[in-house]
Amino acid sequence: MLNLAIVMKLAGYIKKNGLWEDARVRGMISALEADGAELYPVASVADVQSGTDALLSLGGDGTFLSAARIAVPSSLPVLGVNLGRLGFLSECRPEDLPSAVRAGEFRIEQRELLQVCTDAPLPDGFWPFALNETVVSRIGASMLGVDVELDGEMLPTWWADGLLVATSTGSTAYSLSVGGPICTPDARVFIVAPVSPHNLNVRPLVVPHTSHIAIRFRSREGSVALSVDNRTCRIPACARVEVCASPCSLKRLCIGKPNFINALRTRLLWGEDVRNSNETS
Repeated sequence: MLNLAIVMKLAGYIKKNGLWEDARVRGMISALEADGAELYPVASVADVQSGTDALLSLGGDGTFLSAARIAVPSSLPVLGVNLGRLGFLSECRPEDLPSAVRAGEFRIEQRELLQVCTDAPLPDGFWPFALNETVVSRIGASMLGVDVELDGEMLPTWWADGLLVATSTGSTAYSLSVGGPICTPDARVFIVAPVSPHNLNVRPLVVPHTSHIAIRFRSREGSVALSVDNRTCRIPACARVEVCASPCSLKRLCIGKPNFINALRTRLLWGEDVRNSNETS
């Protein structure tokens, strides 16, 4: 547990600069400063000041993914303040944060990261770690053949639009859209799933987080797209991509008791039966 009642120095990350003038954000900052806290903006790791206690990600889940690039190298716990819509990672509303800080009790969850390695050059500053997922996908109209080696064992070649490898955190993101399972955040597994496979008998695969996944491509195009969370670049189609667990993790700051099942119900309407929703007991 982390007692933020004595934490006074907070860094704030926002992708859209105009949100600093949002009425909810201004009200939150005023309330925090009235309680003696200091909140300053950051855009990169270089902006993090000595003595900072935590990082606030102000936005939606996409902003949280970007904030991870600052939080992990700085070893800061990150709290998602939800100014977006879905909010699996950013649960706290800005108007609720000051009272939560006064109450002082926060939990820290360790969230596992994927690490992506390739023999192809990546753009300068490209952060090769993923909290949600990494995806390799076709460029152009032709299907992509994906050869996957799992801990030294070759899987059948998958012909699809691409291949996704997700963490349990990412199981409610893109992985869910391609038919992957929902995993609780503390499940130490990876999801390997084809994106729009040509063969209907291909299904996602759940593997231990200790797995080493190597990927090669069969493509008519000269390159493929490599996405690591919300960052994308092109790599040659002849490249080899390797995915494994990162040696570092993300410290996610949470308010109150964990209730992942309730989050599924309220955000995804998970298990909702519209046929019987009007029935009374």
